[in-house]
Amino acid sequence: MNKENPIGIFDSGVGGTSIFKEIHKLLPQENIIYLADSKNAPYGYKTKQEIIDLCFKNTDLLLKKGCKIIVVACNTATTNAIQEIRSNYNFPIIGIEPAIKPAALHSQKKVIGILATKGTLSSELFLETADLFTKGIEVIEVIGSGLVEAIEAGKQNEESTRKNLESLLKPMLEKGIDQLVLGCSHYPYLIPQLKKILPKEVCIIDSGEAVAKQTKTVLKSLNLLSELPPKAPVFFSNTSTKVLEQLLENNSKKRFTINYLDF
Repeated sequence: MNKENPIGIFDSGVGGTSIFKEIHKLLPQENIIYLADSKNAPYGYKTKQEIIDLCFKNTDLLLKKGCKIIVVACNTATTNAIQEIRSNYNFPIIGIEPAIKPAALHSQKKVIGILATKGTLSSELFLETADLFTKGIEVIEVIGSGLVEAIEAGKQNEESTRKNLESLLKPMLEKGIDQLVLGCSHYPYLIPQLKKILPKEVCIIDSGEAVAKQTKTVLKSLNLLSELPPKAPVFFSNTSTKVLEQLLENNSKKRFTINYLDF
């Protein structure tokens, strides 16, 4: 495997760009290819087999493009399909899971909230992780109904999204959470809205930085860290690229290429 081959990232849409930004910040010398499977978003209401099939499709495409490692930048995909992906591909695969462990460790009130998709909250991997780290912790789980759809439509900052968030967070606030776990890679784009709703003492936790660090660790262990100046990151979307462009332009100082691709 060539060190200069790209890191491949895929998500059920634009949300995984929150993971891309953390990886790009930590590993600026790396070439990156990103797949936004927005045509099939959200994954959270699909069956486990549908999610596995979509993950195989995305993985195959990234491998054809010569990626040296693949990051599954989707909590629903990871919690439902990561074992199947790793079993079917002899290839380094990085997944993303809700950051339950740090939330539980840092909670002073021993009450934490987890905002995630239905597919993540009902998965075996999520349930196993939650059971492992939340003994003695009260956990309030809420399905983020409508949130992925709002972000995919570029409506994360609109009043309708804020009102939906207020309704979703109500049971957590009533219980007095002091940690909020964002269990979907789309949700970091809601942090400005969340900060307006949540008390200041509530800590918002997402997994982006941890995924970036793990990606670097694995690449280093395999002697695959790039040593040459990178090319511009390349993004592919199978729907309109408008929202993807907006999210990247608002947060990226570097050039990038966005293409429509029917996959």
